[in-house]
Amino acid sequence: MSLDSPKIDLNSLRIHRDAPSTSNGHSRRSMKPVLWTVAAIAILVILGFFVNSFLSSPEEVQVGTVSMTLPSQANSVLTASGYVVASRKAAVGSKGTGRLVWLGVEEGSVLKKNEIIGKIEDVDVQAALAEAQASLAAAQATLENGKAALVNADSTYRREKVLYSKQLASSADLVNAEAVYKQAVAQVHTQEANVQLAEKGVQAAQVQVEFTNIRAPFDGTVLTKDADVGDIITPFGAAAGSKADIVSLADMTSLDAEVDVSESNLEMVHVGQPCQISLDAVPEKQYRGIVHMIVPTADRSKATVLTKVDFLDKDARVLPEMSLKVSFLKDSSIVDSSGPKLTVPASAIVSKDGKKRVFVVSGDHVVETPVMLGETVGNGIEVKSGLKDGDKVVLSPTDKLKNGTKVKPAE
Repeated sequence: MSLDSPKIDLNSLRIHRDAPSTSNGHSRRSMKPVLWTVAAIAILVILGFFVNSFLSSPEEVQVGTVSMTLPSQANSVLTASGYVVASRKAAVGSKGTGRLVWLGVEEGSVLKKNEIIGKIEDVDVQAALAEAQASLAAAQATLENGKAALVNADSTYRREKVLYSKQLASSADLVNAEAVYKQAVAQVHTQEANVQLAEKGVQAAQVQVEFTNIRAPFDGTVLTKDADVGDIITPFGAAAGSKADIVSLADMTSLDAEVDVSESNLEMVHVGQPCQISLDAVPEKQYRGIVHMIVPTADRSKATVLTKVDFLDKDARVLPEMSLKVSFLKDSSIVDSSGPKLTVPASAIVSKDGKKRVFVVSGDHVVETPVMLGETVGNGIEVKSGLKDGDKVVLSPTDKLKNGTKVKPAE
């Protein structure tokens, strides 16, 4: 290196950090229009979606409901509401008056005819019975004495007649003997009547004793217990604090359905008509029935006629006073005892890709939903899966209807 070469001042060398890079600046400037273009397109797409959602007019559709349907409803001509009623029912009390000292039943007890339900105190009637029996014994003893006197009078009278015929006795003696005999006969007749009277007195006392036993009038089941041990029981419950009924009893084999049929619909019902009975307490079971009686009078306040329907089959779940509905069927109908089935209107079903589908209305749009169907039930089809009770579905959907389409129910 030459000694006279210019010296390089190293202190003059600097890195200018604030100076913009020419290449990077150019790259950033070239990217900005692209980014603005993409952002504008995204905004336009989003705005277009919202404008289309808010400004597009919804399609007007007919809407049906998915519901639980009884198989027999297809053949039903009329449905009426009512209650289970026992045709044979009694409020059991006592003919006697006294304090209840024993009660041997409770709600649900099953009784046989003449079975003792309870007893009221019987000290007084037992004493009256003993007195009547003593009077009968005395009357019978008096009758025996009268019979003995009659035998003696008869013997004397016969002897006097023989002596008189032989002129060994006077006519006065014969007349006197005859009078004694007739008097003895009359006394025996009177004493026999007294014995009969005493026997009737004993029977009356026995009846009064029997009145203290409260018995079941027929085979049945105790529905309610209306008195307790210690209560005063009277035949009519007229005394303050007293009760007339001990229990209420129903023959569970005599249960039937009683419903009110509107006067305007009475022509649809006749005796012998098949029916299907559904209890609110047993919704899964349907009972066969038949119209037994149309009561020949109307309720003017309700404009209805009471109709009685016999159960053709029932079980232990059917209890008095349960609420029910009776479907009156066509005469040729066969009652189906199966429970209600979830059904959808047949017009709501569409086929797509070999599968059955429906359009379920959810808010203001529809959701295309696949379903599994069963048998036909009336005007609907049984739904085994895919829908639930109460769902709203589009009836007779058009080809324009797609999943998410905005709709409104037709008015």
